[in-house]
Amino acid sequence: CEQCNGKRFNDATLRVKFKGLNIADVLNLTVEEAAELFAHHKKVNRILQTLLDVGLGYIQLGQSSPTLSGGEAQRVKLSRELAKIATGDTLYILDEPSTGLHFDDIRKLLSVIHRLVDAGNTVVMIEHNLDIIKTADFIIDVGPEGGAGGGRIVASGTPEEVASVAESHTGQYLSPLLNL
Repeated sequence: CEQCNGKRFNDATLRVKFKGLNIADVLNLTVEEAAELFAHHKKVNRILQTLLDVGLGYIQLGQSSPTLSGGEAQRVKLSRELAKIATGDTLYILDEPSTGLHFDDIRKLLSVIHRLVDAGNTVVMIEHNLDIIKTADFIIDVGPEGGAGGGRIVASGTPEEVASVAESHTGQYLSPLLNL
């Protein structure tokens, strides 16, 4: 747009500054940078902290939602849930939330998931990441293969119980991680 030069705001709005930044500048910040900028604003920082907690410190505040991966979009939704006042009566269903995450971000995601469970909520997750699977309270391993070669329950139980089922591919990979 010739009028705003792609900043999405009119001149009057862009003249308003907070700590030297206008709204277009703020929307170009990463979540991590924004958390520093708004460190002393409890309500804003609490929401930004939930995004950091789920490993999304690298995304820009103004990033368009269609540019997010499926895993990132799920974590944005998870962050929104974390920002709410917890009831302890919620069922969360997550589909491969670790997709594309760095190991350190997986650790953060696990911390958030365990926080939800510790608050009395239930988390059901479709996941292939063994670092996440090994921390589950209960696993249902569907297989033994994917597609037409799968679709039946191969093993179920604690990670240790699944690791002891010879037909379970998940169990075979889980066993060494659990030192079994």
